[in-house]
Amino acid sequence: MTIKTAIIGLGIMGQRMLDHMQQHPAYSVVAIWDPSDAACSTAKAAAPDVTLAATAEDAIAAADLIYLACPPVPRKAYALAAAEAGKAVFLEKPLGIDIEESRDLVAKIGAFGVPAAVNFTQAAGAALTDVHAAAKAGELGELAGADIIVTYAAWPRAWQQAADWLRFRAEGGMTREVISHFLFFSERILGPLELVWAQPDYPAGGALCETHVAARLVSASGAPVTIMGSVGGAQPDRQELTIKGTKASRRISEFYLDDVSTGGPFTPIVEDYADPRATSLRAQLDDLVLLIDGKPNRLATLPEALRVQILIEAILAGKPAPAA
Repeated sequence: MTIKTAIIGLGIMGQRMLDHMQQHPAYSVVAIWDPSDAACSTAKAAAPDVTLAATAEDAIAAADLIYLACPPVPRKAYALAAAEAGKAVFLEKPLGIDIEESRDLVAKIGAFGVPAAVNFTQAAGAALTDVHAAAKAGELGELAGADIIVTYAAWPRAWQQAADWLRFRAEGGMTREVISHFLFFSERILGPLELVWAQPDYPAGGALCETHVAARLVSASGAPVTIMGSVGGAQPDRQELTIKGTKASRRISEFYLDDVSTGGPFTPIVEDYADPRATSLRAQLDDLVLLIDGKPNRLATLPEALRVQILIEAILAGKPAPAA
């Protein structure tokens, strides 16, 4: 039996998931929905045999698993409607933008007792799995912290332009969309983090999202995590997380590329990165099957996603550095 799935939200992530779920033998996408006629038309052209539901509620009713790729604000209502109906829920990140609303969401979904996870795409991937194993085995030595560097010539990036909400301060920005992934990864390796200070910069006018961000966090053992993000200038995209150890350090670039250094130049852990995004997404879907079957899995839990959201929103609000 395949898992009957509905997809709500047919933007970039929704259409990407639609494509990969159709290729995965464990899933059967039975309904899709989006408030945008254009998004529905594009998705329907890519999957002509899938039912285009008249409403989000119809899509939820048709399936056993609801994947929510819509923006953060409407996501809570759909997630609760699905969970109340006994459906499994798989949510895109961020979990939300309002901390108290997300606390309520986590508590209520927990009370419903349905399988639930958040799609931090590195959770089941080889990079996080391997770095976590290396850290546990002592191969990195004492963990010395992490550096997160994210730079873009423009935000949103060209392939994100259709998701117009990504450029606004209310729900978008690189800190929520990208840096959150690397904070999730860092907490899986270093444990819970605490924000020490943060400085975001916003364009004049107040409506658009951050163009620059710097922050410092620290783990319970005192290992620092440094964040630097910027938008602007002629440059290629750069998305890097380095987990630093006294024996070896691991650098994750573009979410999936895993390199190691013992003091010299970083060298690849794997030489052939044929299609790392597809491989990573397949791993997420494999572990989603485990979650639905009640088995151990590597997916991000809702409490983990809430921890990341709390850190992200605190960074975006800014926190002055402690006095010397």
